[in-house]
Amino acid sequence: MKTLFNDGWEFTKQPLHTTYEAIMEKQKEFEPVGLPHDWLIYQTGNLYEDSTGWYRKRFVWSKQEKELVFLRFDGIYMDSKVYVNGKKVREWKYGYSAFETEITENLVNGENEILVSADFQAPNSRWYSGAGIYRNVWIRRTPVEHFVADGIYFSAKKETTEEWSISIHTEVEGQDLYVEYALREKGSEIWEPLTGNREPLETGEYFKSSINNPKIWDVEHPFCYELAVTLKKDQEILQREVQTVGFRTLDFSPETGFSLNGRKLKLNGVCEHHDLGCLGAAYHSQAMRRKLEILKKMGVNAIRTAHNMPAQDLMELTDEMGILVVSEAFDCWESPKNPYDYARFFPQWYQKDVESWIRRDRNHPSLIMWSIGNEIYDTHVSSTKGKEWMEKLIAEVRRYDSLKNAAVTLGSNYMPWENTQKCADVIKLIGYNYGENYYEEHHEKHPDWMIYGSETGSIVQSRGIYHFPYQQSVLADEDEQCSSLGNSTTSWGAKSTEACILAERDHPYSCGQFIWTGFDYIGEPTPYHTRNSYFGQIDTAGFPKDSYYIYQAAWTDYKKAPMVHIFPYWDFNEGQFIDLRVCSNAPVVEVFFNGKSQGTFTIDHENGMELTGHWQLPYKEGEIRAVACDESGRIVAEEVRYSFGEAKRILLKPQKQSLRANGEDLLFLEISMEDENGYPVENANNRVLIQTEGAGALVGTDNGDSTDTEEYKKSCRRLFSGKLLAVFKAGTEPGNLRIRVSSPGMEDVYLEIPVELSEVREGISSIAYLAGEEEKLFSQEIPVRKICMTSSKGLHLHEGNLETEVSAKLCPSTAWDQEVFWSVVDDAGIPLKIAEIEPEGQKVKVIAKSDGQFRLRCMSKCGTEKVRIISQLEFMITGLGTAFTNPYEFVSAGLYDYSKGEVGNGNEHGVATARGGETHVGFRDIDFGAYGSDEIILPIFALTDDPYELEIYEGMPDEGGVSLGKFVYQMPKKWNVYQTVVYKLNKRIRGISSLCFVLWDKVHLKGFSFKQYNRAWQQIPAGECDYLYGDSFQRDGDIIRKIGNNVTLKFTGMDFGEEGCRKLRICGSTPLEKNTIILQFTQEDKEQEVEERHMLEFILGEEIQEFTLDNICGIKDVNFIFLPGSNFDFRWFQFLDM
Repeated sequence: MKTLFNDGWEFTKQPLHTTYEAIMEKQKEFEPVGLPHDWLIYQTGNLYEDSTGWYRKRFVWSKQEKELVFLRFDGIYMDSKVYVNGKKVREWKYGYSAFETEITENLVNGENEILVSADFQAPNSRWYSGAGIYRNVWIRRTPVEHFVADGIYFSAKKETTEEWSISIHTEVEGQDLYVEYALREKGSEIWEPLTGNREPLETGEYFKSSINNPKIWDVEHPFCYELAVTLKKDQEILQREVQTVGFRTLDFSPETGFSLNGRKLKLNGVCEHHDLGCLGAAYHSQAMRRKLEILKKMGVNAIRTAHNMPAQDLMELTDEMGILVVSEAFDCWESPKNPYDYARFFPQWYQKDVESWIRRDRNHPSLIMWSIGNEIYDTHVSSTKGKEWMEKLIAEVRRYDSLKNAAVTLGSNYMPWENTQKCADVIKLIGYNYGENYYEEHHEKHPDWMIYGSETGSIVQSRGIYHFPYQQSVLADEDEQCSSLGNSTTSWGAKSTEACILAERDHPYSCGQFIWTGFDYIGEPTPYHTRNSYFGQIDTAGFPKDSYYIYQAAWTDYKKAPMVHIFPYWDFNEGQFIDLRVCSNAPVVEVFFNGKSQGTFTIDHENGMELTGHWQLPYKEGEIRAVACDESGRIVAEEVRYSFGEAKRILLKPQKQSLRANGEDLLFLEISMEDENGYPVENANNRVLIQTEGAGALVGTDNGDSTDTEEYKKSCRRLFSGKLLAVFKAGTEPGNLRIRVSSPGMEDVYLEIPVELSEVREGISSIAYLAGEEEKLFSQEIPVRKICMTSSKGLHLHEGNLETEVSAKLCPSTAWDQEVFWSVVDDAGIPLKIAEIEPEGQKVKVIAKSDGQFRLRCMSKCGTEKVRIISQLEFMITGLGTAFTNPYEFVSAGLYDYSKGEVGNGNEHGVATARGGETHVGFRDIDFGAYGSDEIILPIFALTDDPYELEIYEGMPDEGGVSLGKFVYQMPKKWNVYQTVVYKLNKRIRGISSLCFVLWDKVHLKGFSFKQYNRAWQQIPAGECDYLYGDSFQRDGDIIRKIGNNVTLKFTGMDFGEEGCRKLRICGSTPLEKNTIILQFTQEDKEQEVEERHMLEFILGEEIQEFTLDNICGIKDVNFIFLPGSNFDFRWFQFLDM
């Protein structure tokens, strides 16, 4: 008998590596806690704190004769130890695999004590792992003669059209035992006994049977059966186990991809990490069910449990719901990715983990692949070592799944390289992480490989945030958000959501793909250093982003569930050009603006290359409506979005209308707002206070905003992009759960949910997941929702209209934070200098300086430390000429205006070069000044510690550019961190010139700057004069030779500073006994020229001669004047300060 054991636990968080002996001195520090439990989710300001968690459970036990007792943990993160009555009975290193230990002899009659420790030391997993006993705990009582844990292995194979063979391997402890088998459809009361042949084994028996015409498990009709296995001795029933099983066939083909039950099926999959938003890592079946339901509605038919074993309950849910599973075990083998990850323990522990993983989940019909690793560095650095580990892991999987209920696979981002290809040749079924470009080449070269996309996509987006224009790819911006238009792409991922769909559609031999990711998850907040990831099609609160609907349009059938989606919302600056996008699973869409058609768009999901309609409209208040039509023109779906005003009413949308008083039932409540006309306020960010009383309590809140650092367990939170999720849990007593939601300036709203009498499962914890004490009072803050901008003299600046005044209006006008910030940027949000601004509060004067287009931004921090609201207007300047780039200020790589090869978005407005092949990134019209520079400063982020070659050119290589040198970048890798290097070029670049970087591997280049030399103190060749005129001279490179009558060399803008110079060194030669040189310093001061003259006598003999000067200060133009009768070869000169 297996019973939940989550109740009655206590917890204390201690410094890392607190020992058993030390915790025995701290017994008073334990406080009640409910399991499952993630201690880190309660401290969002420090989600990766090094610490040791100690759990304690005291309970009364009555020992029974001929009974064994096992303690089972579904998951403890990580490096855990278990003590029973003072004795250590087990330790377990991996945080994601289940384990159990027998504790029969450790228990006593009466009171017993279990202590469990878990060490969390960061960085370990590359994502948020949580910490603690975050999955269920069970107590399992069996007879002395019993089934071995997870020892029932079921496999069904289709033999003929009607007949299926059944194989069951049953492991038992004991002698002279008899096992009976029966099947029934899940939900039925009728058991059908199985008869067949038995083969005794050393550990039990191997049973063979058959069944005719069973109901088939499929993604559309997931018919499940229950297998009952009964252990008897002398007709006495000792034990009975019931497991979910199913009948389905799997086939992986190098030519046709994946087939389920003989039907070709594309895997429309997503990768999923294990956290559950505001619950953290603490597992809850209903939270996972909600997640799977949202994914299923998107058209998802498969998930990849990235990058670890899932909770056992997830497999039960996927069986029931018809979702295929790639169950993954490891993110690393022997080579670590982080200092404290599982690589520390892998070589000694992997066999235990694989055994636990395979034995537990091998009977599930939803399971299709065992993934033994993700992006494993061992396969990259050494084909020998990588193959050895791969073969060991495959052998371990097959030891426990010898009948191949699922295939063995690996997901890799190293497929372009030979070592990993050799490993792929062993496993054959190989997943590509962002490797769609290699499919055709590898399919042709390795015709026996079965290919699929184990990770694709990696497009980042924030729900309800739009960075215009759509055609400009913008990875990072000042608000630390990513554009939900679909134009925030990473350097390694797909170019767009549609490109991801098309790449899979057009490779018929590929089994399918797994998008990174379905839901956002805590951790890995590329491209920023915020809290959550931006990769999901759904945010952490469970609210879909716009890309969700693009996948839904491609992955669902309009004849079964027609849909259309139009985005963005409709609330911008008057006259601002808005990119409008529409997706649908129907073949035709039409857009209407204020009732007037804007045209139709035909979507060919089978063969077309454009999967979404795109319009660009100047914003004007009103409504936008999208309709979807079938082939005959009949409207099958429509969606309308309205302009809206300030929020006036709070709306509550509960996921269900009642709860069960079982101490576990969850209510997911969506909180939103509408304006006075009843239109949803889709960018509302108002703060609300949630108060509960009665038969339930608050579990947590989440708005899906990756930049929000407020506690998940707070009852006072802001909406983000118009929505907030609140999660509640029923108590164990029937009654009503009463919820009150308040927000400044609005009437309170109330919701009452009946909590009905229900059976309470033995062993549940009624205090698990709870948020704790709710806030009673909250700040009356009113945040800025929107900034409206207007320009007094239009949006076109030119010689006759050089200036305009732009004013900002904050919405609502009563917003607390009235401060705004202004900037001039390009389409990518990179600062420009083609216009100057003179801010004065909520107004700014804009002054045109040179030709080009720019966006004027007005921004608000909304009372926080960082920009949260960005509003902008697009301006054009003509007729003023071109501006040059200053290389002595930092130049963002995103400003490049020449490229060759594949150039992608880099972090922080940088660029990423191609992983394979040659990439050029060039910059024109750079003003290096008269003296120039030969020292370049480059911030670079590389993916590995390997050396990376780059070459720098003056000019573009394909346009006659000249190499300035080849260089090698090699630094210890720091993920998502640019590290600065300085290179000395083989010559100075002077004047107006161009620059190009050539690379042959993937790095991120943030930009560049040059060291600025003060020309006045450098050794300056005579040939670098700004002006040269006179009767007689010859240029010879940097030397001016045969200087004769009345020749002047002029050097402008020499800055001698306040302390000035006192000496001059000249390098030259003359055949004369003396050659007189007049040294003249001039400057413009109040329109009158001020001169200082020195007469220098350069004597025959020494090439380098030194002259003493009066103290020369300030900025001067320097003239070397040669009188009639001169005969001089001038090489260089240098001023000295003493």
